[in-house]
Amino acid sequence: MEASVERKLSWTEKLINWRNQYVSDKQFTLILAFFIGLFASVAAFVLHWIIREIQLLLTAGFNITSANWLYLVFPVIGIFLTSVFVRRVVRDDISHGITRILYAISSKQSRLKKHNCWSSVIASAITIGFGGSVGAEAPIVLTGSAIGSTLGQIFHVDNKRLMLLVGCGAAGAIAGIFKAPIAGLVFTLEVLMVDLTMASLLPILTASVTATCFTYLFVGTDSLFSFHLDDVWKVERVPACILLGLFCGLVSWYFIRMMTACENVFARMKDRPYAKLLLGGLMLSSLIFFFPSLYGEGYSALNILLNGKTEADWNMILNNSMFYGHGDMLIFYIALVLLTKVFATSATNGGGGCGGTFAPSLFIGGFAGFLFSRLWNMNQIGVYIPEKNFALLGMGGVMAGVMHAPLTGIFLIAEITGGYQLLIPLIIVAVSSVITISLFEPHSIYAMRLAKEGKLITHHTDHSVLTLMNLNSVIERDYISVSPEMPLGKLVHVISQSQNNFIPVLDEAGTLLGEIDITEIRHVIFRTELYQKFQVSQVMTQGMETLGMNDPMEEAMRMFEETNADFLPVVDVKNRLVGYIPRTRIYSMYRNMVADMSAE
Repeated sequence: MEASVERKLSWTEKLINWRNQYVSDKQFTLILAFFIGLFASVAAFVLHWIIREIQLLLTAGFNITSANWLYLVFPVIGIFLTSVFVRRVVRDDISHGITRILYAISSKQSRLKKHNCWSSVIASAITIGFGGSVGAEAPIVLTGSAIGSTLGQIFHVDNKRLMLLVGCGAAGAIAGIFKAPIAGLVFTLEVLMVDLTMASLLPILTASVTATCFTYLFVGTDSLFSFHLDDVWKVERVPACILLGLFCGLVSWYFIRMMTACENVFARMKDRPYAKLLLGGLMLSSLIFFFPSLYGEGYSALNILLNGKTEADWNMILNNSMFYGHGDMLIFYIALVLLTKVFATSATNGGGGCGGTFAPSLFIGGFAGFLFSRLWNMNQIGVYIPEKNFALLGMGGVMAGVMHAPLTGIFLIAEITGGYQLLIPLIIVAVSSVITISLFEPHSIYAMRLAKEGKLITHHTDHSVLTLMNLNSVIERDYISVSPEMPLGKLVHVISQSQNNFIPVLDEAGTLLGEIDITEIRHVIFRTELYQKFQVSQVMTQGMETLGMNDPMEEAMRMFEETNADFLPVVDVKNRLVGYIPRTRIYSMYRNMVADMSAE
């Protein structure tokens, strides 16, 4: 056993040495990007195959003319099995996949745990297959990014290229799922905020195109959503497109706010997993029982909206529910599904399931677009607008609003439906939606959690550098401290041994009480007659500015500018001294990182 391990390590080292000798960094990055795209497409295929097989097994005998009681059972089982798998097998939090990728990038390390290469696939397959009202995209994006991170770590690439490989995995995942290579590229640039340079463009494109090509080999050339343009766009519909964009922006705002509120409710129950399962399971199963369109990703319902031509076609969306045969209630049903989808998604993840908000945003967008166009036509407002076209535009509008990513919404919808003939209205709707949501939410649903903690990387170089800088790496922990009861005479002896102009004053627990500024006590340290009359507590400075271990680097830079100090103390949550940050070191690191990021 030990010999085989040695041979494996020797083989890996030989491969790395050969690569360093014969293959440049740029060439090797492209090679890794190819394999990342391949593995991401395989993961996407496996996940969707498992989901499809589970759903066929569970729902094959359902009666389309009435409600099915098993909808009350399957989602609860799925959430339970997923939570058991995560707690007993994975033993790690794998929720909020794209947010975790953003955090990995923003924390500079870009190191995702190796189990993310497979754990999200299994967990989300169980959740969605049994009816969880979430999407498979975020778990696959996490899987693809983890594959990129793992390959990068195996071959010891530097942090900058490791970040790029994580982006390649995300791009390959999106491209593989939707057969949309351009959408994979712009998703990585807009949502993950990987800077666009020639060094990053080629690897990301390589991963995207590779994943798309292999997906074609696995599942054929059919698009995820079938759409045929029957009514070409007319310029007279510009006002309707602008209003649809405004509506999509408001729907996006509703989605983000309600999702956050529901997550907060479940977060308060984090120590009670069975209570979370009970609440989430009851919410989800009840909603799916009344509105079967909420079962799973909901793409079959979206295809009905995108391909319907007559009332009979669109009424198929009422199948399997108590609304079957009541076509006059179609608008009411569509509106209720639109409003309740966010609760079904939150209940799925909050109860212990695993899935993303990518598919729910597409789902809500399609229903929002159909509802808008149907109400527009019913009230004969201006020119006629085709429902199926506006369902498609709504998908792009809400997704762009939720993700704050107009280009992703535009190109994804255009690619997955072949609807480039609707490119102009897609642009109008997506831009209007993002402008509207930006009035209420400055960050996407993925980035808002990190932004609140100051851990979000952006395209702004200065802010990105500060985000990537690690406060812990610049702390100096070698210092001499004194107690507040120490006589002045002994303090003078300590000062003679110190290399700094300051000495921290700590109590027995290590709590920072103040500091001795040598420049401020020169008038007494040379008066020997005072050595036994004064104590440290009488000459120390109190109320100095301190930094916390979890403070962002921006706070440290701001404090240096305001205080003009050469050193700042860093304390933990109990105000115990950890060390000091020197001004010269933090500014030197900042300049080096700015130069490094600008090199390409």
